[in-house]
Amino acid sequence: MKKYIFLLLVSFQGLLAQVQFEAKVSKQTLGLNERLRIDFSMNDDGDNFVPPNFDGFKVIAGPSQQVSQSWINGRSSFNKTYSYFLLPTQKGSLVIRQASIEINGQIYKTSPIRINVTAAVEQPRDPNDTQVSADDAIHLVAEVSKTSPYINEPITVVYKLYFSYNIGISNWRELDKPKYNDFWSQNIDIKQLVAEEGKYNGERYRYVVLRKTVLYPQKSGRLVIEPLSLDIDVQVPTNRRTVFGQMVLQEGNKRVSAGSKTINVKALPEAGKPEDFSGAVGKFDFKVTPSKTNLKSGESLDLDVAIIGKGNLKLFTLPKPVVPSALEMYDPVHNEQVNTPLTGMVGKIADKYTIIPQYKGKYPIKPMQFSYFDLNTGTYKTITSPEIMVNVMEGPTASGNEVTENTGVNKREILSSAQFKYIMLKTNLKAMKQKDFFGSPWFYSLTILPFLCIPFIVLFRKKKEAIDSDVMGNKIKLSNRLAKKYLSEAKKEIGNKEPFYIALEKALHNFLKAKLNIETSEMSKDKISTLLLSRNAQPETVSAFINLTENCEFARYAPSSSVAIQQDYDKAVTVISELEKQI
Repeated sequence: MKKYIFLLLVSFQGLLAQVQFEAKVSKQTLGLNERLRIDFSMNDDGDNFVPPNFDGFKVIAGPSQQVSQSWINGRSSFNKTYSYFLLPTQKGSLVIRQASIEINGQIYKTSPIRINVTAAVEQPRDPNDTQVSADDAIHLVAEVSKTSPYINEPITVVYKLYFSYNIGISNWRELDKPKYNDFWSQNIDIKQLVAEEGKYNGERYRYVVLRKTVLYPQKSGRLVIEPLSLDIDVQVPTNRRTVFGQMVLQEGNKRVSAGSKTINVKALPEAGKPEDFSGAVGKFDFKVTPSKTNLKSGESLDLDVAIIGKGNLKLFTLPKPVVPSALEMYDPVHNEQVNTPLTGMVGKIADKYTIIPQYKGKYPIKPMQFSYFDLNTGTYKTITSPEIMVNVMEGPTASGNEVTENTGVNKREILSSAQFKYIMLKTNLKAMKQKDFFGSPWFYSLTILPFLCIPFIVLFRKKKEAIDSDVMGNKIKLSNRLAKKYLSEAKKEIGNKEPFYIALEKALHNFLKAKLNIETSEMSKDKISTLLLSRNAQPETVSAFINLTENCEFARYAPSSSVAIQQDYDKAVTVISELEKQI
């Protein structure tokens, strides 16, 4: 009898025990390259376990299940655990949502857990880590050419992935791209990855160059390059062998980071800085070349202002010529012939001005100066061009007050011969004659006019109904108006890169809608080319249009100068005008 009473008490205690179902994590803050363990534990046996979807994480192991049950001092304890190992796929504040389990017909859920994922961190060697065999076999290194440059002095960052000879790499993915805040950057294309031999920490490794980037710091102080992080699928050898004696490889996963780099940028010296210095740093030659100096009135000459050399060619402005008002000077056409190898930008930039003389005579174009900071000597240098004398041999003669300095706008003083007049001393008064409106010709005309307008109103209404029923024609007209509207908006936004390219892309799409009668969802490069060529458009014009649409897609996320934006706008106007004529 005592035995039955004891069993009843134990069963009653089990009924009174509260069911617990909770989630526990190994850490709540971890690096992008660290693993996270999460355990879903319950104190009673359950069914239909549903894990969360682990948004922002990659499941690398699990679920593994552990069950334990014990009797201590006549009291029963039970524990069941589902365990997962996770790798974060992005930085930021991530949430592991609720898991659920059914216990005794009741649904229980865990509480959400917030995990803070930071940039990749250096990991100490852990003997219990299942990936320990790959830790010392793979290294991602960022090699910086110089850590204390001047402002606008080029430096290079080369990212190399070192891996030992006894391990294989089947795939890799970028988890975190490097960020170059306060740098002008230019990536150098690597057409094919090639494995080479080298040394890392004195040991022989194979390595692959993944990225090459040229940087120009834009301000002084401590600038930080955020790291590149990779998720790599590796093949690691084991101690087992096949029946043929070949070593068995085990698939694994490894996350590596190049680590952040700090660049101490020096400001350019103030001592000796010229007043006309515009930020040029490097080694340059400065030339001002006229196409001709002897010409007639109405003829034009081209003045080429060019800078040739090595340095930050795309990051400063060229000096502007000053000419007399008798020479009418137009806005320049900018041209860049610049290559960017690993050592920095090299090439030529030029502004070509068209100048047209207005009067006969000799007119000087003043000497121009260009100043730059020479990295080799650590000093500022100034190059002065010679004075250019323009000899206009034929044409009208200018008066003395019409030849003044001109910086691009022709200023002329216009005098009116009738600027001042005498006050009239005599008046000529006329008597006012007022006639009755009723019965006048105007009265009868205005009475009959509404009846005469009725046929025109009927015709206008029929014409409007016909226009309204022409749905396709109305869509074409609307697209044409939108193309002109967005092209006008693009012109207003030339100083703002992203709004400019958005408006320009909309203008190009609406132009295609108006001309080809297709929707934006149907637009593809092949279809656009086929339709334009079938409408007798020239192949080179079609190619220019396609290149312009591609440039609108990529230019929003790439660095570009105001000159490049102006060139894209001019190119769009030219291409649309050419297609208007051809199709």
